[in-house]
Order: sequence, then C-alpha cells, then structure tokens
Amino acid sequence: MADLASAPPARPLPPSRLPSVSPLSFTLIVVVAALFLASLGQVAPSPEKLANGLPRMADLVGRMLPPNTDPGFLQRMGGRILETLQIALVGTVFGVILSLPMGWLAARGISPLGALRHFPRALVSLFRTVPDLVWALLFVSTLGLGAVAGTMTIVVDTIGFCGRFFAEAMEEADKKPQEALHAIGANRVTVLCGAILPDVMPTLINSSLFALEKAVRSSVVLGLVGAGGIGQELKVAFDLFQYRNASAIILAIFVIVLAMEFLTDRLRAKFQ
Repeated sequence: MADLASAPPARPLPPSRLPSVSPLSFTLIVVVAALFLASLGQVAPSPEKLANGLPRMADLVGRMLPPNTDPGFLQRMGGRILETLQIALVGTVFGVILSLPMGWLAARGISPLGALRHFPRALVSLFRTVPDLVWALLFVSTLGLGAVAGTMTIVVDTIGFCGRFFAEAMEEADKKPQEALHAIGANRVTVLCGAILPDVMPTLINSSLFALEKAVRSSVVLGLVGAGGIGQELKVAFDLFQYRNASAIILAIFVIVLAMEFLTDRLRAKFQ
C-alpha cells in the first residue's frame, strides 16, 4: 500500500495522430483544393462587387415598398395562388399513385421483374436527377404554356422522389409476414397488399407529405418558365418593373410555403 501511495501519477496519453493518407487521396485533396482556389476568382463575389451592389439592392427594396394592396391585383394574385396549389396537389396525387407500382417494380427482392428491376430504378433516377425547371421547359415546349405543363412537371418530380423512397421502404419491410403468405401459396400481388403495404404505410404517408411540401415550393417557381402558377405573375411583375406587385407576390409565397410546412409537420406528427 505504501508503494502504491508513493507511485507517481500516470501521465496522460498523447492525442492520437491523424490517420495516414494514401497517395491517391492526397492527390484528390490537392486537386479539389486547386479547383476551389481557381473557382474563387471566377464565381465568388468580390468585396468590391458586394460594396457596389448594396446601394442598388437598397434602392430596389425601397421601390418594392409598400407591397401593392390594390383589390384588383390581390384578386388576380389570389387566382394565381389557387392555381399554384392546384398544380401542387394534383401533381402530387398522381405522382404518388404512379410511384407505388414504380417502387414495387424497382424494389430488390420484391420486384416481379427480377434482374430487370434496374430499368424502373434507372427511370426513377432519371426523373429525380433532372431539375424541375428543365422538365418544365420540356413540357412547356410539348404541351404549351400553362398549368398543365406545371402539373406534369410535378408528377414526374414526385415519381423521382417517392419512387426511390417507396422502393427502399418495401425492401426494408418485415420479412416474416411475407414468408408466411408465400408459404400458403399467395402470389406477389397478395404479398404486396397483405404484408408489405400495411407494414410500410407510415413511411409511405410521410414520404408523400414531404413530396407535397416539395411540390408547393416547386410549383411556385415553375411559372418563371411559363408553366403556370404564381411564379408566372412574379415574372411579369419583374419584366414590367412593377416592383410593388413583386413584393406582394414574394410575401404571398412566403406565407404559402410557411403554412404548408406547418400543415405537413402536423400531419406527419399525427401519422408517426
């Protein structure tokens, strides 16, 4: 006991060294750093540009105030807002309905297509990776200006979003009910309806609500390329230098998105 009491206190261990970096990783880090430094001079705002832009921004904000509250304009804006919500709602509903069979066909271990499930999965990836505005431009070119092009854009975008999450949810569904149904000779459709969908329904509902919230945001800007909705009114306001109209529309968009986030958050909490 005397030897232990007289022993010197243990020294703290030195901090662990950084993990070693392979030559390939070091080369990639150097390349990314060089690309970042080279891009700084081309796309990053310089302090002079920011200093010159601030007075113009203040002048623009001053010309946008106060927002236009003319009854005729507000009535026209209300019609555009209603059209925006219609685009988001109809596009999301059709997109979710089409995402169910698409997710089933693309799900690993569940799809009746076997190895061919990579084709619907690739189609879902294509829908997801192409930006909304590009789809809107394609549909405006083929279907013409207006809300129909916006609705088709939301449908495609929703399939790209929900198709992936639906497939992943089906792949992670509990296997025991599926095995029980297979054991009594049930076909794939019966297994889907009787075991998979009841198990993953909360996930499907949450993904659908996220898709609806995303669709409202997307439908707001689709009008910038002629696909209907409140974005079309915003583009006209800026083109005609009607900045008080533009500020009123921006405030309306802010309220719409905020209300939709609140509504979908409440619905998600209810279904969890």
